[in-house]
Amino acid sequence: MSMSSHLQELRKKHQNLSTEVEAAQRSPAVDDLEITDLKKQKLHLKEEIERLSQLA
Repeated sequence: MSMSSHLQELRKKHQNLSTEVEAAQRSPAVDDLEITDLKKQKLHLKEEIERLSQLA
């Protein structure tokens, strides 16, 4: 897998998590811990994208 396709895949996952976080925040059935976990995953992906972008 090339670096650009890997970055593209990470960006897609980040966007999907953004959508998931927004939906979870609107849903009263989702607890704060789950939202926090989603946000941590999203931040981890963002950091990885930034790190790999600097290498490319």
